[in-house]
Amino acid sequence: MALSPKTDLLETLHRNCLFTSDKHVDAHDYVTRELAEHVLRWKQGTPDTAFFKGELNQLKIFELRYGAEVEVTPRPFDGFTLLHTSLSGSAEFESDGHVMNASEGRTAMLAPRKRIRLRWMPGTRQLIVRIPDSLIQQVSGKVEGEKASLMPGLLLPHHLGSQWDLLVQSLLNVSSMSGDPEIRAEWRDHFERNLALFLFVHQLPLSAPRALLLPTDSRNTQSDSGAPNGGIRQMDAMLAYIESRLHAPISLEDLARVAGVSFRTLNAMCHRYYGVTPMELLRNMRLDAVRGRLLLDPTASVTDTALMFGFGHLGRFSAYYFARFNELPRETQKKRQR
Repeated sequence: MALSPKTDLLETLHRNCLFTSDKHVDAHDYVTRELAEHVLRWKQGTPDTAFFKGELNQLKIFELRYGAEVEVTPRPFDGFTLLHTSLSGSAEFESDGHVMNASEGRTAMLAPRKRIRLRWMPGTRQLIVRIPDSLIQQVSGKVEGEKASLMPGLLLPHHLGSQWDLLVQSLLNVSSMSGDPEIRAEWRDHFERNLALFLFVHQLPLSAPRALLLPTDSRNTQSDSGAPNGGIRQMDAMLAYIESRLHAPISLEDLARVAGVSFRTLNAMCHRYYGVTPMELLRNMRLDAVRGRLLLDPTASVTDTALMFGFGHLGRFSAYYFARFNELPRETQKKRQR
């Protein structure tokens, strides 16, 4: 089951409420104490803050909402990484230059070394997992003195979302039994290490196409008849590449190269998993990004936003947008303003 505000295991966190408030001034100190020093700017909407906490051996799990739209600018994280899963609403994250739009159900990994900014739209509720760097070091297999770390920013690929949800729900389940003498510390440590290993194994630099990092024999065995493992790794590589370059030109040749397959195989995979061609998939992902930006900022210029995400022909852009969302961009903004 996907994580959502209705997930029963969230009651585990709700039993430990750090604070609730309808005032602007209360939220900052609590969040600073548990997560990181930050600047909090309130935008549109009415404050309705709530902060819940769960703990295991090394991990901490939080649920946080502000109610209103907020912009948060923390200091670079010192000794830990945060995983943000949007239970409801959506948020935009910028971590060392990596910009990620986390719509409902998506998860962003944040490990900034220089700069981070978070923007939550009204009604957003985030599940936040705090992972210490020491735990990443333990599972990395690095020798003593060789530091292991996660990349500054990563939007978890679609096909890994269900695995992440299961891992987090397992942690919530174990944390709910923290007072049970039958649940030994070693058992909690097992779940924590599994989650850290999952993140360490699946994170790769956004600037490096994942297919190029596959073993040579794996790339050479691909053919027009299909792709290994049903094409999941190749689709993951292509989607990660698209998400990292939503503002930049992308050709069909680029997508085939990143996936490490021929045009014919790429077309077959996109139809198998999404029912569209590769370029239609690219267009839909850019349309989703446009809509996310318009929902986050109702004052944004539709023209500038469309151009930013690669739509040079505004007439076609409006037609594509209406076909996908059954509303025009201006109607999306009006919906956000209500």
